[in-house]
Amino acid sequence: MDQKDNVMSSGRRTVTVYFVLFAGLILAGLIAFAPVPPWVWIVLAAATAVVVLLVRSIGRGTDDALPVEMPYSPPTPPEPREQRIIDVALPSEEEDYDFLFSAAVRWSPIAGAAGEPGVNLAGLAVDAILERAKAITRNRPPSRASLVQHELNGALGTMRPDAAERVWAMAESVTLSLPDPDRQRLDKLAEIRKQKAVWEHERTYEQSKRQYLGEDVLKDPGSAVVWWLARNDDRVEKVVQDLGILAQVSSAANNQEVPECFRPFVPWTPSAQAEDEPLVSDPAQDATDHFAAFLAAAGFPDGDPQRALFSRQVAEYLVRYGKQSVADDLTHRFDAPSTFPPDEGSVPNERAGEGPPYDDLG
Repeated sequence: MDQKDNVMSSGRRTVTVYFVLFAGLILAGLIAFAPVPPWVWIVLAAATAVVVLLVRSIGRGTDDALPVEMPYSPPTPPEPREQRIIDVALPSEEEDYDFLFSAAVRWSPIAGAAGEPGVNLAGLAVDAILERAKAITRNRPPSRASLVQHELNGALGTMRPDAAERVWAMAESVTLSLPDPDRQRLDKLAEIRKQKAVWEHERTYEQSKRQYLGEDVLKDPGSAVVWWLARNDDRVEKVVQDLGILAQVSSAANNQEVPECFRPFVPWTPSAQAEDEPLVSDPAQDATDHFAAFLAAAGFPDGDPQRALFSRQVAEYLVRYGKQSVADDLTHRFDAPSTFPPDEGSVPNERAGEGPPYDDLG
């Protein structure tokens, strides 16, 4: 607009100059070539001056009448201000596990709210950022703090008005973390959950294996033999050798006795007579009865002279060990003398309990 006004003003000045120039030339021509009275020249000069003044006044009035359009310049927005918050606890998805939130809150007042008295605009901006952050963290697990931090950086990186629409607020340099004790507890719980999952899988595998062995493989000796053949189809002779073992294992797995048809293959089967025999000796038998059985087993038949001699020697040793009554029973039963004079190297009766020296035994 200023350039256009300058062009129009310059054009009007040019017209005025040309008009004055032509009027002056005409006046000069008349003066030089037309014999007129002097008063006529005075009138013409006055008229020319009046015309010039009129033209200039008209041009000035036109300039004043034209509206001047001022250029529009938008208002400069206020520079954002900054408020720092450090380690503010924000809730997580799990109770008692809070995030620690830190950020630089940048804010600026909304038009019309900057001059309100008694309003802490910085506090409103911080509160708006915390509300936006809590809406995200309360639905996130505490073990994903680093991932949630990047999510907050994106969600809080845009200027938005607060609930009362008094300030614009955004957050920069967002950090989110967990206290070290909480992080260690979460790591320990995660490790326990992993171990529990492994243990449950192992238990399920063991139960399945036990069920397979108990209800299928070891259901009876025949099933055990078939299972063994399926795993060793090229070793039939080995199956025959192991029939007794397979029968015993199958019977033990089912708390049963080995079937009669498989007993011949069992390495040893106690007889019924052996099962009926008592495990302890007959209390009615005494030492002489057992000694008689020993003499018979050792090859000392009745009437053998060596039988009586051996019995006498054993009786002497019994006397030395203080077993006089047993020695008397032996000598009486096996026709030996009832009394034995002590040998020169024998131990007196009062020391019989100590036993003979090793040299005497030789």
